[in-house]
Amino acid sequence: MSESYHYNVMRRAIALIDAGGEGLTLEALAGEMGMSAAHFQRLFSAWVGVSPKRYQQYLALGHAREMLAQRFTTLEAAEAAGLSGTGRLHDLFLRWEAMRPGEFARGGAGLVIRYGWFDTPFGEALAMGTERGLCGLAFAAETGREVAMADMRARWPEAQYAEAPGAIGAWVTAAFAGHGEARLCMIGAPFQIKVWEALLSIPSGHVTTYSEIARAIGHPRAVRAVGTAVGRNPVSYLIPCHRALRKTGALGGYHWGLPVKRALLAWESARADGSAGNRAKFPPDEPWVPD
Repeated sequence: MSESYHYNVMRRAIALIDAGGEGLTLEALAGEMGMSAAHFQRLFSAWVGVSPKRYQQYLALGHAREMLAQRFTTLEAAEAAGLSGTGRLHDLFLRWEAMRPGEFARGGAGLVIRYGWFDTPFGEALAMGTERGLCGLAFAAETGREVAMADMRARWPEAQYAEAPGAIGAWVTAAFAGHGEARLCMIGAPFQIKVWEALLSIPSGHVTTYSEIARAIGHPRAVRAVGTAVGRNPVSYLIPCHRALRKTGALGGYHWGLPVKRALLAWESARADGSAGNRAKFPPDEPWVPD
């Protein structure tokens, strides 16, 4: 069976778990997949890293509150706020192979952005990149292709776009396979870059709050502006805006749909949980390869 088939099975299963809650039995779930319970559990556990039952618990809405209580990440303000002045901002852009502030202000003029559609563990994704790295990653499972494409292109309206998945495929593969080089090209306003750098310091399997990010970047009263910058993050997953929650533990919003955010947090929790044995993201004999 193709890699794409396996991912489609997992996405369907996750959607059913998300809709059915913890009351959905293994037998019922396997039946919806057209598989025996034993075969489905083996496939699911190999691909997701935990059993379907355990994944149901990770998807529960209350799990986000537990994460906030047990895995809250305190960001070091002195390190994350080191973006004052154009010199530091320029260093950041070079470090992340990203655009200089003046280039961002031109709306992408002079840029050639290559794009392609890829299967991922979280549904179909639109990836975009310049010669410097990935500048966009949008999940389309909830929004659909047209909305995702229009959303991303509107961020850099003056750029030229070329469909060339082969030019960026290695970075996308590295991002989801967990090895190799997944280069980033950050394109945003200076304040947005500060927020996105703070997000990059949050380890997988941990979460933080919008107010903590605001403190980390030296603007403790700018919680609403931080929330807006988090929502405008163009590179989903790699710049982990899904790890930002409200201080109550509520998920808050997610630009590409709350079901995707819940799946992302559950996926990462499975790998952070010691009982999962820190299993590799993908079976070693079945590496993920985008279509």
